[in-house]
Amino acid sequence: GIDLLTIRSILFNFLFYSTSVIAGLLGLPLLLGPRHYAVRFMAMVGLWNLWLLKVIAGTRYEVRGLENLGTAPVIVASKHQSMWETVSLLAIVENPALILKQELLYIPLYGQYVKKAGMIPIRRSDGPKALRTMLRRASEAVKAGRHLIIFPEGTRAAPGARNPYMPGVAGLYSHLDVPCVPVALNSGLFWPRRKLHRKPGTIIVEFLPPIAPGLDRKTFMTELENRIEGATDKLLAEAGFSPSA
Repeated sequence: GIDLLTIRSILFNFLFYSTSVIAGLLGLPLLLGPRHYAVRFMAMVGLWNLWLLKVIAGTRYEVRGLENLGTAPVIVASKHQSMWETVSLLAIVENPALILKQELLYIPLYGQYVKKAGMIPIRRSDGPKALRTMLRRASEAVKAGRHLIIFPEGTRAAPGARNPYMPGVAGLYSHLDVPCVPVALNSGLFWPRRKLHRKPGTIIVEFLPPIAPGLDRKTFMTELENRIEGATDKLLAEAGFSPSA
């Protein structure tokens, strides 16, 4: 027979997608209002999904080091293991501008909110032009007092694995002259990529001390990767994960 974990996971996934669509339809009038309505709405949908995850799948979350964000704009450079952080960081980080793949704009409803909220889509096939567009829009977001969220790996990595860190984050760091706050997490243990199951336990997301502006590109990239991966390995170990398992 089918086990309880599978039943809970199917129920969560059904409610996650169906209530997101319903919320998206109900919120459509907000698209006629100012940008911050859409930003707040996306945060509220994120909080709703965190609640659903806790109640149905038994997956809680804990945020550490949020004081490292401060109030002035920073680059939030996060490890990427799961869809969890794509949804949840919008609820955890105040007034964020998320840098995301252009393809996500084509998701019905979601794409409309992303545009209205002033998120920053990147068409990677555009090469140097994509970087210039990203830097221009990121500068505007920082001037508006917003934190930038970027996943330096560009794509999700399974727990214990890492993808190459892309140059976009270094471009932002050198161009914007603001601190970069690395983020470690263990979400992939509980919301694995391309899998049905949502597992009970506690997802930990940790905002690490900021890297001050002014480092050269190579030093910055090494520092960023070492901090994120080192802290992520610790969070995985704390949850009982070992790479060989």
